[in-house]
Amino acid sequence: MEIKIQFVQLPKSDAVESFATRKLLKMAKKYEWLIKADVFYKLEPDKKGKGKICEIRLSLPGPRIFAFSDEESYEIATDETIRDIEKQLQKRKSEIKPYI
Repeated sequence: MEIKIQFVQLPKSDAVESFATRKLLKMAKKYEWLIKADVFYKLEPDKKGKGKICEIRLSLPGPRIFAFSDEESYEIATDETIRDIEKQLQKRKSEIKPYI
C-alpha cells in the first residue's frame, strides 16, 4: 500500500508521520486489497482545546473510504480516524463476494 502524508500549513513532524505509517501498515497487513492511503493533518483554532484534525482517504476496489477526527493531539486524532476507517473496512469486507 502506498502512503502519502501531508501537513497542511504545518511544520512536518517525523514522530506523527511514523506513528501514522506504523498504524496504516498494520491495517494493510489485515486488508491486502488496500491500494493507497492519503493522510492530511490540519490545525484549526478551537476554543474547546481541540482543533488538531486528521483526515484519511483510502483507495481500494470500489468507492473510496474517508474519515476524519478532531482531537487534542494528532496521535489521538489518528487513532480515532483509523478506528472509524476499520469499521468501514469491516463492513466493506463483509460485502465483498469471493469469486469461486
